Amino acid sequence: MERGKVKKLFVLLGLCCLMGCTFQTKHRGYVFPNKLEEQVQEIKTTSQLIEKIGAPQVKTVYGDEVWIYFGADENYRGPLAPTFTNETVLLAWIKGGRVVKTQVLYDADLPDVVLAKGETEIPAAIELNAIEELFNNIGRFSPAGLGQ
Repeated sequence: MERGKVKKLFVLLGLCCLMGCTFQTKHRGYVFPNKLEEQVQEIKTTSQLIEKIGAPQVKTVYGDEVWIYFGADENYRGPLAPTFTNETVLLAWIKGGRVVKTQVLYDADLPDVVLAKGETEIPAAIELNAIEELFNNIGRFSPAGLGQ
């Protein structure tokens, strides 16, 4: 092969690799209004909170009733793992239809959570191999087309 053709081939391969790199940002969760802390201070009832921010993503089950709102930007940079920026959490303590207290947390206020590698073991779980799984499923499913 000629040197010129080899160079063109490498340039073409380099361009193909660059085309695979994307730089994209997607918003996840809530899009909070500007000056969130000021707007939240004016909110006194749950109906005002729902009107300005929306329904909460999560409500606590135990302890004080807290409504939780979360929003973040998910950044994609080619083959690299996505990163999150502009993370914002709004916590609103509710008592009898009234907003008692609010707190806004940003990136620096949020703790870093590290996911454990591997699987979480389930206590008293029954571990079956592939053959046992196959025989365990016999009779569990109805034949196709019977509508059961």
